[in-house]
Amino acid sequence: QVRPVESGGGLVQPGGSLRLSCADSGHTFAMYAMGWFRQAPGKERVLAAAISGNGGDILYADAVKGRFTISRENNKNTVYLEMNSLKPEDTAVYFCVAVNAWRTFVECSGYGCIGMGGYWGQGAQVTVSA
Repeated sequence: QVRPVESGGGLVQPGGSLRLSCADSGHTFAMYAMGWFRQAPGKERVLAAAISGNGGDILYADAVKGRFTISRENNKNTVYLEMNSLKPEDTAVYFCVAVNAWRTFVECSGYGCIGMGGYWGQGAQVTVSA
């Protein structure tokens, strides 16, 4: 099984922006809901944002709402996470995940989807620091 591959991480100053990309060619991309999770040092991996297969449904964690934007281009098998107004507490490894049912994200979003299964990427480090 080909895994999703994240790119675009790096070091950014507080208040800055970054865009993460996740290329996923391991299955029929448009049939899968996609999510971005993040894991800060010493903490659980939690959901930041998710988008349905056709892009019509989106949800965000409260911590990123209004600052992050998730989107996808099905013809490129790619999902994006645009991150603006970054804060030091956004520092984490960001993971991309594919699941075959949108309701998976809906049902677990109340607790950050901790422990959720799916097809996971290797992660991309994002560091927000002056």
